[in-house]
Amino acid sequence: MADDVDAAPDGLGPLRAMMSGALKAPMGETLGFRLVEAEAGQVVFEGRPDRSAYNPFGSVHGGYAATLLDSACGVAVQSQLGPGRGHTTLELKVSYLRGLSERSGTVRATGRVVTAGRRVAFAEATLHDGEGRLCATATSTLLVFDLEPGSGPRPATGS
Repeated sequence: MADDVDAAPDGLGPLRAMMSGALKAPMGETLGFRLVEAEAGQVVFEGRPDRSAYNPFGSVHGGYAATLLDSACGVAVQSQLGPGRGHTTLELKVSYLRGLSERSGTVRATGRVVTAGRRVAFAEATLHDGEGRLCATATSTLLVFDLEPGSGPRPATGS
């Protein structure tokens, strides 16, 4: 499977491996969200917040939404990168419009690339609850760079 990921012609190869379960994102496993759609420049993550993501005041911590939005922005950019290229978030601005709870249902974070250059990319994302209500938005500035050989995505190992 490593050869399939390494031989991917573009940034979509590893994303397809994530959707098939051959490549795992530890943060997604920790927070219970996953990549469900990917095309060049646009991706969708889904998750179902539960009490494990609550703050001490009885609602889902803002970091849960921020993590989904950051993932959606970053992976949307990654979907357009060639082999041997990576990204990291330089800036993330999140606007919270509606709180999340365990009653929010399956939430969807949709990220899309606004523009991407050789060194910097700009992306935006929205987060909707299970009833389709807009809960949060984000804009992101990302650094794009060459990966060191052998530092790219790796297939999931058996658990």
